Amino acid sequence: MFALNFISEHNEQLLLSRKKTTTIRPGDIRDIYPENSIVWVTFGKRYGQKKKLYTAVIDRVLTKKYSDLTTNELKHQNPEINTVEELIQIFEDIYEKQIHIDDTVTVIHFSEIIE
Repeated sequence: MFALNFISEHNEQLLLSRKKTTTIRPGDIRDIYPENSIVWVTFGKRYGQKKKLYTAVIDRVLTKKYSDLTTNELKHQNPEINTVEELIQIFEDIYEKQIHIDDTVTVIHFSEIIE
C-alpha cells in the first residue's frame, strides 16, 4: 500500500468533508498511481509527519493537458476553483515553478473505502 498525500490545509478540510474526490498532479505520474490500487489518503508536509485520513481506491487515472481539464474535474479537485487559470496560479504557488496551459497533468479519481 502507498499514500496519496496532500499538503494544503484547505485540502485536509475538503478531504475530511469528502468534497475532494479527485486530485490533479503536474506531469505524467500514471505509473505511480495505477487504477484499482488501494492507497492511504494522508495529510502532512513534504518530508514531515503525515496523518492518515482514510483508505481509498484509485478509480481512474488519466493524463491530459491543463487546457483539457473539465469543469467537473476542477470541481472535484477543489469546489472553489472555477477555471484552469485559477488552478495554474495555485499550482505555481505550491510547486514554485511556472506552468503552461499545454503542460501535462495526471487526474486521479479516488473513492473512500468504508471499513
